[in-house]
Amino acid sequence: METQKTTARKQAQAADIGVVGMLRWALRQLTTMRAALMLLLVLAMAAIPGSLLPQRNQDPGAVATYIEENGALGEFLDAVQLFDVYTSVWFSAVYILLMVSLVGCILPRTRQHWRAMRQDPPRAPRRLTRMSAHTTTPLSDATTTRTQEELLDRAQALLKGSGYRTVRADDHIAAERGYLKETGNLVFHLSILVTVVIMAAGGLFGYYGQRVLVEGETFSHSLVSYDSFTPGTFFDADGLADFRLTLNDLETAFDDEATGSQFGQPRKFDAEVTLDTAEGTSQFLLRPNEPVRVDGSRVYLIGNGYAPVITTRDADGNVTYSGPVVFLPQDGVYTSTGVLKVPDAQPDQLGFGGVLLPTVDRNDRGELISSFAELRNPLLVMDVYRGDLGLDTGMPQSVYQLETDTLEQLTDTDGTDLQLVMQPGDTAELPDGLGSVTFDEIKQYAALDVLHDPVQVWMLPAMAMLFGGLALSLFVARRRVWVRVSGDQVEVAGLARGEDPRVEEAVEEIAQELALDSPQPSSTSASADSEQNTAGK
Repeated sequence: METQKTTARKQAQAADIGVVGMLRWALRQLTTMRAALMLLLVLAMAAIPGSLLPQRNQDPGAVATYIEENGALGEFLDAVQLFDVYTSVWFSAVYILLMVSLVGCILPRTRQHWRAMRQDPPRAPRRLTRMSAHTTTPLSDATTTRTQEELLDRAQALLKGSGYRTVRADDHIAAERGYLKETGNLVFHLSILVTVVIMAAGGLFGYYGQRVLVEGETFSHSLVSYDSFTPGTFFDADGLADFRLTLNDLETAFDDEATGSQFGQPRKFDAEVTLDTAEGTSQFLLRPNEPVRVDGSRVYLIGNGYAPVITTRDADGNVTYSGPVVFLPQDGVYTSTGVLKVPDAQPDQLGFGGVLLPTVDRNDRGELISSFAELRNPLLVMDVYRGDLGLDTGMPQSVYQLETDTLEQLTDTDGTDLQLVMQPGDTAELPDGLGSVTFDEIKQYAALDVLHDPVQVWMLPAMAMLFGGLALSLFVARRRVWVRVSGDQVEVAGLARGEDPRVEEAVEEIAQELALDSPQPSSTSASADSEQNTAGK
């Protein structure tokens, strides 16, 4: 009866470990290598929505459009922060858990590895035949004349020459090699942690922004000059690099000779830019993936398109707007859409929503389409609206969208919706004394991405550590070897610490080398184990 009570009490104590015990158990589970790998996989999967859905910090207009077009689904995705993936609570939680798990894996394993490297290889067990690799080789007549001490000296020299750490016992040599395997494993996981920290530091202290620059325009590097700007948490505006970038010319080329899916593919995007800094003026050729670097910032060419130059006048001929209007490409043949807002128009504000066709053509249904991306036969089609553009309400608006709820679409003399169809150089008169519109010319624009990551320079060493540690953990084999000499035979045994398909071969070659009458280890023994000779040092 007493025994049953004791057993029940112990079971109750084991079941009720308390809050502290639960926390300890959770920490032990979190700091396992399995948990670290699972969190790394979860982090990679969590980043997928960030590449599939528009992100608010990159394109808030696209996010607003997506939510508007998808209704309840868009609102739900916004509620769970799928439009702010990389700053969301759940992504940050996975990120922090991964760092805690990596630190919890690395520290105790490093301590254990350090102790193992300082310890002598374990002595030989009494029965070497129980090892996974074992052989007994009789000594030759010439070798049997040597004393046991001489044979053990020779065995120790042979093992040391092959990169083993050795220890001498009375009747055997104990050796071990391959410590760099665990070292490489630790370096690999440490480099992952370092990479995560570098990425986090880059997000905290860096910034990135976008700017659309039309040919002939100059971008002065300041906060007000960006179309969109995302600073890091600890970003300091005083740290912005002082430079000005002018887009002199943008040359594009599209393939009109290829067939199939390659027809019309872009082949050349070259932007001739002038960079003005405190040190002077320089000319650069800006291409995709070939950024201009200035004071730690990188300016990338990430896109291009067309900007029709439009001039509007009121009934008295006064210019109410004149300049390029950025149109965004919608497909591979650069069918582009854009919006022009003229708040200074008289007597009513005007809004234009247009489609630019670089090479106009007609499809089988007789509809106007673009058949090629180059400006071979451009045509601009615009709808015209009058009324209140809503620019004075204080509510932010996208420059690429026209809010038509408070606007009235102009109609033609026959009562149909007015639609302006214009080529470069054309001028169209607007009804009701609203003035005129002139389509002057078409310029090209470059979409620029400006990135600044003050710790990016450390990413290359971190990657070198990662691949170096991975190579060591994959290609270095860790094993233990014992050599015992007794009478007229030599007994060699090996034990693999992990995957080591060559342990049996290595044991056989060591035994054969010791059985030969050779004063020095031959080159055969040095090559018997071609894995890094310094693996155990």
